[in-house]
Amino acid sequence: MAEINEKALREEIMEALEQVIDPELGIDIINLGLVYGVDVDENGDVLVTMTLTAMGCPLAATIQQDVRAALMPIEGVNNVDVNIVWDPPWTKDRLSRYAKIALGIS
Repeated sequence: MAEINEKALREEIMEALEQVIDPELGIDIINLGLVYGVDVDENGDVLVTMTLTAMGCPLAATIQQDVRAALMPIEGVNNVDVNIVWDPPWTKDRLSRYAKIALGIS
């Protein structure tokens, strides 16, 4: 994958992830700070490393499905894996300014 194409693909992936909404909080997973990393290999296989706001979140499978559904239509994406991790643990410090305002957190 050419460097310029890889950069454009990464930007498109991040934009698509901003459309994945946490069903409980009503804010996207990027602004919530849930996405820790996105890796794309030369075959177009994408690995999204992310966490959830709480261990045992009943919506984990739904969010994983939503991530796959958001990324699979992107040209150049061949496969999507979502790796849920608990280390480092998520904290409110990861929230974007937008998310803090939306949730009423200062």
